[in-house]
Amino acid sequence: MDVHTVDAIERAIEYIETHLDQRLDLESVASSLHYSRYHLHRMFADTVGMTIHDYAVRRRLTEAAKLLVFSERSILETALACGYESQQSFTDAFKAMYKSPPAEYRRNREFYPLQLKFHLSRRAAENDKVESDRGNVCLAEIRDIPGWMELVHLVIDGYPYLDEADYIEKLREFIRQKSALVMEREGLVIGAMAFSCASGSIEFLGVHPQYRKRGVQKILLDVLMEEYLPGREISITTYRKDDRADTGYRKELKSLGFAERELLIEFGYPTQRSVCPPKIQEVREDERT
Repeated sequence: MDVHTVDAIERAIEYIETHLDQRLDLESVASSLHYSRYHLHRMFADTVGMTIHDYAVRRRLTEAAKLLVFSERSILETALACGYESQQSFTDAFKAMYKSPPAEYRRNREFYPLQLKFHLSRRAAENDKVESDRGNVCLAEIRDIPGWMELVHLVIDGYPYLDEADYIEKLREFIRQKSALVMEREGLVIGAMAFSCASGSIEFLGVHPQYRKRGVQKILLDVLMEEYLPGREISITTYRKDDRADTGYRKELKSLGFAERELLIEFGYPTQRSVCPPKIQEVREDERT
């Protein structure tokens, strides 16, 4: 990724962040940066992993959720402060993402973000090929937690209802049990996976958005199935079909060979379990003779 692309996307993000209380669309953002809509749309989606519209909506609703929990503003005041023209349009958008209406969410007093402000990494080089690079995958250590959490903040869109303090405690346990993998490039955590040896389930699978289309998911899954859980069926839970909060995670899991199974409710959020069959181990020529 060249410096001009990074600069353009960072400027787009800053524009969005400072205009969350106003009407936001691709046209207005592109005009402020003097870019064509098509060019900016392609750059933003390829780098951030979602469209400008989706990012803006998720950021608005995250700030709205924060106001609902930590302020005394009315729901209408919250809606207007976050760029919605009416309480009804805000309620519809909020319920589609948070799975509960604003009033109920406020009563629960448990804030969690749909989307944190995105920060680009200038270490994610455009010509950084990782498709067949498994050498940088290793067991995570306690010292990896800060880098791991930076990644979590970037992929928070894939993990609704994440309690950060509780998550870090569980991560420490995964590390202690040697069931947490990290993949790094130039000191940057570009992929991370926590798994359960007992159940064969992936508890966390995160890939840096700037590496989301470079095969990191497959590398982590291959290492898991060949070196740590050989011959095991692997499961993972993600968004249900047509959940508007999904930014493409179901599609990615299908491309990795996962098949949909039962519907679940996790932490009050509707999800679905998917499974990947055991990987068939190739028999080497010298073993056949």
